[in-house]
Amino acid sequence: MDIEKKELHIVPPALMVKMGASVLGMLAVFLLILAVSALKEYRFIGSGVMATNTITVSGEGEVFAVPDMAAFSVTIQEEAKEVKDAQEVATKKSNSIIAYLKKEGVEEKDIKTADYSVYPQYDYVQDGVCRDGYCPPGGKQVLRGFQVSQTLNVKVRDTKKAGDLLSGVGSLGASSVSGLSFTIDDEDALQAEAREKAIEKARGKAEQLAGQLGVSLVRVVGFSEDGGGYPMPMYARAEMAFGDFESKMAAPEIPAGENKIVSNVSVTYEIR
Repeated sequence: MDIEKKELHIVPPALMVKMGASVLGMLAVFLLILAVSALKEYRFIGSGVMATNTITVSGEGEVFAVPDMAAFSVTIQEEAKEVKDAQEVATKKSNSIIAYLKKEGVEEKDIKTADYSVYPQYDYVQDGVCRDGYCPPGGKQVLRGFQVSQTLNVKVRDTKKAGDLLSGVGSLGASSVSGLSFTIDDEDALQAEAREKAIEKARGKAEQLAGQLGVSLVRVVGFSEDGGGYPMPMYARAEMAFGDFESKMAAPEIPAGENKIVSNVSVTYEIR
């Protein structure tokens, strides 16, 4: 019986060493790529990696500007026994005031009805006759008529005209003028400027603090701005009730002054 002979191929030890070294090299390169990728993700702001060592600083920025817009409210109030009669008089005065404002250069988009209301007006009638300071109990409300009230909000883009306009609407039958304020039409640009100053101050504080602590700033990991830092309108005390004064009155001088726009920021830095 013939026995089939098979040849055994034995890999030389030197070749096995080379193959093992090659595999280990490829594995090392793969691990290095993973490490570099993880490091980049860690340094990327917004990657979601929680910073453990941080400092938080604040900064305030201020910008001053001369107001370029005035605003005030005009109220017309009329009372009559019938609603339609009060409305007719109030509407006539309102239309007259609006026409005057437009003639003086106020645009229609800057005249807005803020309120229009109708209220019944009552008198309380006492039962019986009061004698020697004593009034018998009991009484009732009696309808006297109706009051129609309309309030217009007016924006004036030429602040120098504010005083003349206040006087003018008063001479046309306005019951009162109130809430005069001076504001800035384009506040966003000034707010951005104030914010930039606030951030610069915060960055300066952070760099100084890092130097004192012997650490380095890595990245910004948190930011917030105080929502109460927007410009507050400058109000002039110009609330006037005209009543039955003369139709012609001297226009008041109302200085616009200067407004302050403030931004308060808080910035958190990662340190190492």
